[in-house]
Amino acid sequence: MHVPRLFAVWGLALTALTTSAVAQEAAIREAIGKRVPQLKSIDEVRPAGIPGLYEIRVNGVEIYYTDAKGNYLIQGNLYETKGLRNLTEERVNKLTSIKFSSLPLKDAFTIVRGNGSRKLAVFEDPNCGYCKRFERDLQKIDNVTIHMFLYPILGPDSTEKSKAIWCSKDKVAAWQDWMLRDQPAPAAAAMCDTSPLARNVEFGKTYRIQGTPTLLFEDGNRVPGAIDAQQIEKHLKDAKG
Repeated sequence: MHVPRLFAVWGLALTALTTSAVAQEAAIREAIGKRVPQLKSIDEVRPAGIPGLYEIRVNGVEIYYTDAKGNYLIQGNLYETKGLRNLTEERVNKLTSIKFSSLPLKDAFTIVRGNGSRKLAVFEDPNCGYCKRFERDLQKIDNVTIHMFLYPILGPDSTEKSKAIWCSKDKVAAWQDWMLRDQPAPAAAAMCDTSPLARNVEFGKTYRIQGTPTLLFEDGNRVPGAIDAQQIEKHLKDAKG
């Protein structure tokens, strides 16, 4: 066996495969772009794990499927029948996963209870009834650091209330006065910088935070919806391992 020659053959084969994959992706992009104008800006094309099927990703996290020539387009969930795994959902969850360390904490205010050793981030709208119920349960949790992201997605009044809370001298007190005692904060001053609220909304759109409250724990586990104190404690414990 001539080893250098063998390596050369492997190298040529690998190059051919790479070239073929690039050409395949280009062909799919061209076909879909011409025939489906709304999908012209494709983020990624990759094999879907089934012979002849390709995944198309657009707008960050929207998933479609097509054949090798881009003649057909499939919208919907792809399941693996063994165990009925929803492969599309798993893919979207991976694309929208949030590392706790990557959260834009400058756009949140922080509540520390006890030694603050456990960490939790929460996205809430001040007009969310479920959030108010959740806040009452959250008061029972000790030894925790809570990063509170105001997330006004329920209408213009939510934005105004969020601005008033964000611009308060004591954000934590203003937040709890409203959520626990229905005492509104004074209107925001005109010169107050409320751009963090808009950034929070954009962040949420990017990572598909579609409802409030949404909780994010240190291990990256995301929980949509209000949960009680016992469930919060369990997630905090699991996040610590």
